[in-house]
Amino acid sequence: MKLGLAAAFLSATLLAGTASAADKRWDGADDLPVNPLACSAGEANAAPAAKPYDGGRPTNAADKAGKPITLVDVPKLIGIGYFNATSKGMQDAAKALGNVTVKTDGPTEAKIDEQIKFIDNYITSGVDGILFAANDPVAIAPVLKKALSKGIHVVGYDANSTPDAREWFVNQAEFNGIAKAMIDSMAKEAGEDKSFAIVTSTFTTPNQARWIAEMWAYAQKCHPKLKWLETVEAQEDNNLSFNQATTLINKHGDKLAGLFGMTSVATPASAEAVTKARLCGKVAVVGLATPNAMKPYVNADCVKSVVLWNPVDLGYAATYVMRAVVDGSLKPGATSVEAGKLGKLTVVNGSEILLGSPFIFTKQNIKDFDF
Repeated sequence: MKLGLAAAFLSATLLAGTASAADKRWDGADDLPVNPLACSAGEANAAPAAKPYDGGRPTNAADKAGKPITLVDVPKLIGIGYFNATSKGMQDAAKALGNVTVKTDGPTEAKIDEQIKFIDNYITSGVDGILFAANDPVAIAPVLKKALSKGIHVVGYDANSTPDAREWFVNQAEFNGIAKAMIDSMAKEAGEDKSFAIVTSTFTTPNQARWIAEMWAYAQKCHPKLKWLETVEAQEDNNLSFNQATTLINKHGDKLAGLFGMTSVATPASAEAVTKARLCGKVAVVGLATPNAMKPYVNADCVKSVVLWNPVDLGYAATYVMRAVVDGSLKPGATSVEAGKLGKLTVVNGSEILLGSPFIFTKQNIKDFDF
C-alpha cells in the first residue's frame, strides 16, 4: 500500500513538473496577462476587458490650446532607420498642423541611463511636451513623472512606460496581433513541429517583452508543437545581433529551423547571419524590421515574411495625439481621437491609442515601400 501511494505521489509530481515546464514563459517575455487571438479567421476572438483611464496627469500645465507648441522626441536611440522613419512622421504631422515644432534628440545607443539624461535636460530647458519610446518601462518612469509634475505633457509611442508616467501611449499594433502574425509565419515557413530561437534587444524592453509573452501564449494555443530553444539579448546593436544569431546557428545546428528578430536591427542581422552560413531556405527568419533593410534578403528569397506597421504613420499619430492632449480634445474617457490623414484612431486599454493592424511585407509587395 505504501509503495503504491509512493508511486502515485511520484507520478503526480513528475506530471506536475512536466506541466509547469511546458507552461513556463519563454525568456524575454513579461509576466503580464495574455490574450491570444483566435487560431483561424472563423473563430471569434475573446474581447479584452474594458479598462478605465490609467494614465498620468500633468500638474498645472499651461493653457496652450490652439497655440504654437514646442515638442521634443526622445526615442530609444537615434541614427537607425526605424526611428528616422518615426521622426519623419512627426515632421510631416508638424507641417500639416502648422502650430507644432518638434525636434528629435537622444542617445546613439539604446541605453536607458542616457535616455533619462536627455529627457531630464529637456525638462530643465523647457518644452511643452515630450514624446518618447522607452528603453525600460520602469526605469524611465521617474523622469517622466518629473516632467508631468512640471506641467509638461508626456505621450509615448513604440515602447511604453508604466501608464501613470505618461498621459497616453500610441500603440503601433496590438501585441497579440503582432504575436499571431509572427508565430503563424514561422509555423508556415519552418514547419509546425520545428524548433526556433529568438534574438531580442533586452529582456526588459517593454514592447518586445509583451510581444514575446503573447507569442508564447498564441503558440501554446494554436501551434503547440513549435519548440522554443532560447532567447538571446543583442541590445539594438547590429554587430552584436549578427554575432548572437551566428552563435545560435552554430550552437543548435540542424535543430534550429527558425530565428525570430524582435527589433528592426536584429531581424536584418539574423538574415545576414543565415545568408553567411548558407542556410537560406533551411533556417527561416521572421521578424520586425523596416522594408528597406530587408529588401536584399526578401529579394534573394532568404526571408519570406517581414512583420511591421508604418513607423512614419506612428510618429505622425503620436504628434497628433500630443496636439489633441494640449488642445483638450483628447481627455480621459475618450474613445477615439482624430489624427489628420490617418482619420479616427481608437482608444484601447484605458490610455492607449491604436494605430492599426500589423502588415506583412513579402516579395510581392515590399518594392512598393521606401522607408
